[in-house]
Amino acid sequence: MSDTANSPSSPTRLPRGIWMLGFVSLLMDVSSEMIHSLLPLFMVGTLGASALVVGLIEGLAEATALIVKVFSGALSDYLGKRKGLAVFGYALGALTKPVFALASSTGLVLAARLADRIGKGIRGAPRDALVADIAPPELRGAAFGLRQSLDTVGAFVGPLLAVGLMLLWDNDFRAVFWVAVIPGLLAVAVLIFGVHEPDRPAHEARRNPISRTNLLRLGSPYWWVVAVGGLFTLARFSEAFLVLRAEQGGMVLALIPLVMVAMNIVYSLSAYPFGKLSDRCSHTKLLAGGLVVLIAADLVLASSAHWTAVLGGVALWGVHLGMTQGLLATMVADTAPADLRGTAFGFFNLVSGMAMLLASVCAGLLWDIYGAAFTFYAGAAFCGLTLALLAVRRQPG
Repeated sequence: MSDTANSPSSPTRLPRGIWMLGFVSLLMDVSSEMIHSLLPLFMVGTLGASALVVGLIEGLAEATALIVKVFSGALSDYLGKRKGLAVFGYALGALTKPVFALASSTGLVLAARLADRIGKGIRGAPRDALVADIAPPELRGAAFGLRQSLDTVGAFVGPLLAVGLMLLWDNDFRAVFWVAVIPGLLAVAVLIFGVHEPDRPAHEARRNPISRTNLLRLGSPYWWVVAVGGLFTLARFSEAFLVLRAEQGGMVLALIPLVMVAMNIVYSLSAYPFGKLSDRCSHTKLLAGGLVVLIAADLVLASSAHWTAVLGGVALWGVHLGMTQGLLATMVADTAPADLRGTAFGFFNLVSGMAMLLASVCAGLLWDIYGAAFTFYAGAAFCGLTLALLAVRRQPG
């Protein structure tokens, strides 16, 4: 039976390929978050980096991933094949993990982050397009929500493992980084053997997906989603600053990754329900609700570095991610032609990538010059601008 055969509304009846892609994301996120939940502390405490350097490295890394998606997405549309590019991207990400364990300077950390995020960029748009290809249209929001939910399970299991190993091994960052290699390799194996790619119709000829004609075919509703997504990304700088905020509150070093655990538990529990909700309600209203929640998160985090305030802020941050990340992917898939989905996800992520770079660098500068509170107030202000844009022109949905 093919992956597209089943289309009922129950999550247990979603196509097998959606579940497998979710487990691939879960395993890779375990690998990545074991490292990323500790990396800001490693850079500041072990390598002597400033908050600006942390912001620059994180911004460049995430922007690189999102920019690369433009080319990998377009290539997947041109080839009519998505799985091969996804496998290559996941494999590259897995193979960069040992570099973190060997890094003796922020330059090596930057090189490893860039290579890791290039892998993420290569796999991201083809994988998202593959989800849209496999999922029945009426379950697309649920499919993206389920994949995001499983992805986020990995995002809190990874920091939990990092905490346990840091306590067990007396804060040995490098030993934890070595362990992170294992789930990354397992993710590649699951993708290779567990996911079947739907066949492309034989009569479809190859054509340049980023030609002027095809870009015009994407249409104004799609480009509106791109504009909203870019401004929204300016409001959400790297989550590395959540880790640094927790450190300011005097938490025990080995326990600080629990901040990311809390955020990702909330994210994981909320992503699928909000994904299902997006199949039945206005996308614009749901996105506006997510922005309001992010404003609340920023204000709580700005108010205090005490662990209770940090925990409340990161929990709200997780809710906003659950409300918006799968939703934005669904909005892209719904407004793009099927044969241009890879390209559509690519351009969406190009704009978001540039916004993420700008947001993270600005957050680092504000942190160093004016302090942590000002950084979070600035994030809330950009949320307000995005809400204003939504109010000016409501996107049908």
